[in-house]
Amino acid sequence: MAFLAHNYMIIIYIINIFLILTLIFLEQKDTAQTWAWILVITFVPIIGFLLYIYIGRGISKDKIFGLKMQEQIGLSEELQDQKKQLQAGTFPVPKTKTVDAKQLIYMMTVYDRSLYTLDNEIKLFIDGSDKFNALIQDIDEAASHIHLQYYIYRNDHLGTTILEHLTTAAKRGVEVKVLVDAWGSVGLGKHFFKELMDAGGEIQTFFPLFLPYLNPRTNYRNHRKIVVIDGEIGYTGGFNVGDEYLGKVKKYGYWRDNHLRIRGEAVYSLQNRFLMDWNSQHTPKATYQREYFPKIVPSGDKDIQIVTSGPDSTHEQIKMVYLKMINIAKKEILIQTPYYIPDDSIHEALRLALLSGVKVHIQIPNKPDHMLVYWGTYSFVAELLELGAVIETYEKGFMHAKTMIIDGDLTVQLKTRATRANSRKVTVREDCVVYYTP
Repeated sequence: MAFLAHNYMIIIYIINIFLILTLIFLEQKDTAQTWAWILVITFVPIIGFLLYIYIGRGISKDKIFGLKMQEQIGLSEELQDQKKQLQAGTFPVPKTKTVDAKQLIYMMTVYDRSLYTLDNEIKLFIDGSDKFNALIQDIDEAASHIHLQYYIYRNDHLGTTILEHLTTAAKRGVEVKVLVDAWGSVGLGKHFFKELMDAGGEIQTFFPLFLPYLNPRTNYRNHRKIVVIDGEIGYTGGFNVGDEYLGKVKKYGYWRDNHLRIRGEAVYSLQNRFLMDWNSQHTPKATYQREYFPKIVPSGDKDIQIVTSGPDSTHEQIKMVYLKMINIAKKEILIQTPYYIPDDSIHEALRLALLSGVKVHIQIPNKPDHMLVYWGTYSFVAELLELGAVIETYEKGFMHAKTMIIDGDLTVQLKTRATRANSRKVTVREDCVVYYTP
């Protein structure tokens, strides 16, 4: 027995060595992550091995390559023109009163492939019922297509109601494409969408799970919430499809969030992002269609850029937007977030702003949806409080809104689940909307 136990220990040791070599030479994680996993695998070899397989492995290089090589549908020529104008110094200056946003626009356009759009109309929803009532009305009036993408889609009253209106639209000949994340919408099988599929609707899940709640790609999820209707109306923000977002779940109470309804050329960026995500999971791939990018008559006064990020990103685009915005602030930084778990660079940028006399005002929830994140948030904001930051808690219910406003001129609607980003790569596919106030 002692001999067998000794052999088992040798086998476990060899597996550990192999896993550590894989971690160091193939996964290419950052130094802190690498050392953390080496310690876990070394000191708890069996459990550490399972944890690494479950949540630590990176997405395959082939898959990453495929994601990176997706076609920038519908926007390539416009982006190239804007890059040339920016580099030549002939690009229009944003109509902000205080903030000098030229460098921010340059970074987002040249390096983040974010189309700069003018004269958009924005409607902000902070109440889930208002948002979904407007969305249902737009679905009912759709004439060409509805492209809908959510991280969480529940099989509850709201989810069933949205499905009924999508099915009705499909029956009258509207193209309906629905993309849901397999982890966020776990338990929601395609049988739920059967009537919609029978009416001609198409359904896809992002990174399907091998087994429910057990998948080595748990952290590579699609956290986006995008709806594009007829290429002219776009929705994006924090509300998923579920009764809790209507304030009907006792645990959370009233759900306070931010969601945007956009009319204008910024919708092209949402359409492009949806089609790229759709094509990453679907064959045959969607191609450019004129009705996806119709001519839009300007109807507002907001200049908008939409920045996207994910495991296929070459660098941390959204994090760089945060840092640049914080660094150009001269008067005040207003932040709403349910999850303030920053990495060192974001936290130090806010500390530096406070030390430089910039006012920092942060709103956080008074109740958790994730207990560890909740206490982590309180720990980090306490450090800012000591430097003079104003910290408020939202008392009416649960606040899920993620917003940053710089000097009253520059606003970003954040869609990340937490501020802390993996310093090697962002593993959740996210967006943020930056708009400039005249």
